[in-house]
Amino acid sequence: MRRTGLIQPGSLYDSKYRLRLAPGTDAQAVREDLEKRYASAGWEYKDRDRAAPGASRFIVRMGQFLSLIGLAALVIAGIGVSNGVASYLALKRPGIATFKVLGATSTDIARIYLLQIGCVALLGIACGLIVGALLPPAIVALAGDVLPVSPGFQLHPLPLVTSAAYGLLIAFLFTLPPLARARTQPAALLFRGVVDARHGIDRRSLIAMTAAGALLVALALGTARDPLFSAAVLGATAAVLLLLLGIGWGVRQLALRAPRPRMPLLRLALANLHRPGAQTAALIVALGLALTLFVTLAGIQTSLDSEIRNVVPKTAPAQFVLDIPSGEGDRFQTIVRAQAPDAQFNIVPALRGTIVAYGNQRVTDLKELPDGAWFLRGERGITYSTTLPEGSELAEGQWWAPDYAGPPLVSFDVEAAKTLGIGVGDTLTVSLLGREITARIASLRKINWETMGLNYIMVFSPGTVSAAPHSLAATITMDPRQDNQVTRALLAAFPGVSVIAVGEVIEQVGAIMTQMSSAIVAAASVAILAGIAVLVGAIAASRQARSYDSVILKTLGATRWQILGGQALEYGLLAMMLALVALALGSGAAWFVIVQIFDFTWSPDWLVVLATLGGGALLTLGIGLAGSIPLLSVRPATALRQL
Repeated sequence: MRRTGLIQPGSLYDSKYRLRLAPGTDAQAVREDLEKRYASAGWEYKDRDRAAPGASRFIVRMGQFLSLIGLAALVIAGIGVSNGVASYLALKRPGIATFKVLGATSTDIARIYLLQIGCVALLGIACGLIVGALLPPAIVALAGDVLPVSPGFQLHPLPLVTSAAYGLLIAFLFTLPPLARARTQPAALLFRGVVDARHGIDRRSLIAMTAAGALLVALALGTARDPLFSAAVLGATAAVLLLLLGIGWGVRQLALRAPRPRMPLLRLALANLHRPGAQTAALIVALGLALTLFVTLAGIQTSLDSEIRNVVPKTAPAQFVLDIPSGEGDRFQTIVRAQAPDAQFNIVPALRGTIVAYGNQRVTDLKELPDGAWFLRGERGITYSTTLPEGSELAEGQWWAPDYAGPPLVSFDVEAAKTLGIGVGDTLTVSLLGREITARIASLRKINWETMGLNYIMVFSPGTVSAAPHSLAATITMDPRQDNQVTRALLAAFPGVSVIAVGEVIEQVGAIMTQMSSAIVAAASVAILAGIAVLVGAIAASRQARSYDSVILKTLGATRWQILGGQALEYGLLAMMLALVALALGSGAAWFVIVQIFDFTWSPDWLVVLATLGGGALLTLGIGLAGSIPLLSVRPATALRQL
């Protein structure tokens, strides 16, 4: 390699060594020993466990996102199960009361309906396991050559058993409340259940629910790759549900104490919120979850679209050129201008160094790197300059004078400084060509990374750094049609340079980001569907009470449109009350996914988010009214005989 003459003093190049260890050797111990012995060398280590650290970090983040979606969908689906069981048992209320009058005990009732619901749950779990086992090969078949590997089909028993355990625990936990009320309430109260519903749960059922909930949480945390993250998701989900339940109780009390409006339909809508048997709390939980999920999805989608627009800037340079020999900058520009007379340049010195200490903290003494400290991993680009570089804004401190010749100074990225907890006046030690250079931080800069120019988190003052052997790096902004001829001319004059066509890179980055956006939205849509299912279940759970109401109103002379209008006003009032809550909760959830999980910029399109919230409210309103239409055709005489 050296005989080619391509490696000159200051050239940037990498040497890679592959080590084959004897069988039984602890690769991690070998790596840790090398890291300790050569702490200042700036080496990067990869082994079988972390062959591609960037890909590993992305996989971990995607795993966290899928865990968030899975746990949220699990709890939301559980609420749907509870609503479905409540709706089923409401229809069976006369039969349960009759059983009790004929001498059936509470234990008999529990056994009968728990057996029925258990059979349905087992059937549903079996179907889910079959679909879950067959879905991966179907996705592989549809994906074709998109995947970088060719996965084979194989059944993994442990995930299937875990999924079945989740299903059983969810079914048992959310079936108990409605079943406990049906089991413990007297027959007379069951006959009056449409207009005099009681919601208490006996102690034995409460203990069983607590045990099932504890097992569910233990299973979720025990099977999670990141238990703390899963615990935080479960805690946040529980807090949201408690908040929505509290809002439901508050809305019911507010409707009860509000003055009676003169408009009959509005008075009927308010009465529906607090009347006996009203499903206000269930409807608010269902509507709140559905609207929150709509806002979350819109926030994630628009932020990802913004990220794609920012990482694919229209003003990006046409080419990056690396390893230009130091002192050949003028010749470089002359050669390029001969092929592209209107080309614009940004030429800077280029070195590579490793941050080995900041303040009084050695990087090697850290048990783990601070969150977001990607720049502490291996070597980073370094430059020096007498003026503030292009694409940077001075955030704090002062730039050194053009003729500064004192001790080394450095300008550091403001976000990186926040991550490390350092600022102006602190020291930064960098290993440069095997020599450690300690510089005082003179200023902090805000770097506009989206320009895709030559951005360095560390810019040194000339002096010690400029004396080190180095090369030059440049960006060329020109007509993309001149790329090929400029590249040929540069490689002929400078065989050792590396020319990177930015257009191809931008196209690949844009394609990857678009695919990632589609995958995230597709995964998040699972929770959306679960939220809509909860809404349908909540409407079904109140079906009998609403049937009774519509029959009474019809008997008193109300028309179908008046009944439907009253329900439309009821759902509309709930949607308006929950809009701000859903906007706050959904925006917070989307921010967490974008910023904390994927480390992107939070930049949603609020017009799209608000439009999605409005469309989601109309959709949920339509679902609620669609569930009420069959009740309008019930004949009063038939319904009253059934009641």
